[in-house]
Amino acid sequence: MFIPPKNPSAELWDGPRTGVEGVKELFAADEAFDSERFPMFIKDALLSKHVFMDSPVLTPSILSENTVKSMVDFAKNQRSIKPLSVLIQELRIIKSDYEIEVMKKSGQISAKSFIEAMKWTSPEFTEAQLWAKLDYECRMRGSSILAYVPVVASGPNGLSMHYVRNDMKMNDGDLVLVDCGGEYNGYASDITRTWPVNGKFIEPQRELYQAVLNVNKACIKLCSEKANISLHGIHSVSTRLMKEELAKIGFKVNTWELERVLYPHHVGHYLGLDVHDCHDLDRSRKLKKNMVVTIEPGIYVPYDSRFPEKYQGIAIRIEDNCVIGDEEPYVLTATAPKEVVDIEYCCANTN
Repeated sequence: MFIPPKNPSAELWDGPRTGVEGVKELFAADEAFDSERFPMFIKDALLSKHVFMDSPVLTPSILSENTVKSMVDFAKNQRSIKPLSVLIQELRIIKSDYEIEVMKKSGQISAKSFIEAMKWTSPEFTEAQLWAKLDYECRMRGSSILAYVPVVASGPNGLSMHYVRNDMKMNDGDLVLVDCGGEYNGYASDITRTWPVNGKFIEPQRELYQAVLNVNKACIKLCSEKANISLHGIHSVSTRLMKEELAKIGFKVNTWELERVLYPHHVGHYLGLDVHDCHDLDRSRKLKKNMVVTIEPGIYVPYDSRFPEKYQGIAIRIEDNCVIGDEEPYVLTATAPKEVVDIEYCCANTN
């Protein structure tokens, strides 16, 4: 490891440094050196027969900008240079039993925080205050930070996939779509729930919510190695089921309208040390035991005469985190309420 050396003057302002000897003791490094020696080390390393690295331009580096540029230029001429990130992601995509235990804890923390947020939600509050409530509950239960900037979208704000302003007043009669999760010991959780601001679904909201919930639950059942399916495969199933569910409540939509307007995003992604974990790995690979994925079907009905008027302006997404099992999944976020009766019961119990 190459680390900044001890420096009393710098430590006075920025806090203590581990130092070369401390790194060996605390992180079990076989060797440790002053970071000032790194440029010479990397130049020699690039001459090795096999070198695995990614461009340091894309990541924080202890190298100067000029050193990075010259090193990258040199590396381009070396046939021995191979990308590192994809290899690391291949190691990360299958979680160890220990990692699964950490992710269970992460999911439990975030799920409990959603319960408290549902109980607390009221038309008198803003999206920003609900964001603060979720952040507080996650941190108080052990999360170090939120894993990403959450979506707290009330009413028609939920029609924007990446709405993160989170600054509007929540109105009586609207739904609030919340996509949020804490990070615990480096591992992210990623939950989405949608619930009524006043605690009670009105009939159009309930009908559309149940349609999305049915798709969510059917797709979760496919999260096993026995199912012999990929995330792309589950997504295909989700679009077929969503079209069937919408037809039951009066929607007459074609495939383009469904996949480009009403349900324009993928059903899920890999999850782990990052929210969108292992992003270079294709979602067409078959799911294997101890992979962790999200399942997050959604429906977003714009103000458009092609769709039933009573559902216009409603946005619903339901997202869970699932460990792929041999024959059935383990749902890390199962304790976050998602059945209509459970959500309404939770919202009614404010104490």
